Amino acid sequence: MQRREIELTTGDQRITDVTAECATFVAEVGGDGLLHVFLPHATAGLALLETGAGSDTDLADHLDTLLPRDDRWRHRHGSPGHGADHVLPGLISPSLSVPVDDGRMALGTWQSVVVVDTNADNPRRTLRLSFLAG
Repeated sequence: MQRREIELTTGDQRITDVTAECATFVAEVGGDGLLHVFLPHATAGLALLETGAGSDTDLADHLDTLLPRDDRWRHRHGSPGHGADHVLPGLISPSLSVPVDDGRMALGTWQSVVVVDTNADNPRRTLRLSFLAG
């Protein structure tokens, strides 16, 4: 199995496209197999999403509705509403897998791999990529 870790800074950007980083990794490894993407953080997730046409903004806006930044959360350290960040991975998984054909991710036409991160308290993220040859 081939592996790589990538350091990211998400900051105020709630949806961060990491498709290029994933594509570079699988191109370097080459061949057919499965790309596994994992985000080892308790307050962020991964999604396959169309970007640039409004879906990314829609997701971020609706997360604000689903997970309001107020004092309803039992998990209360950090910035106001930080407890919502800890619920996010229950809705948006911190891992996903993508088939790889001949060193290229077999994504749909409009699919991108994105990090979903509402936690402004911790903008530093580690993305773990693993390639299992098929």
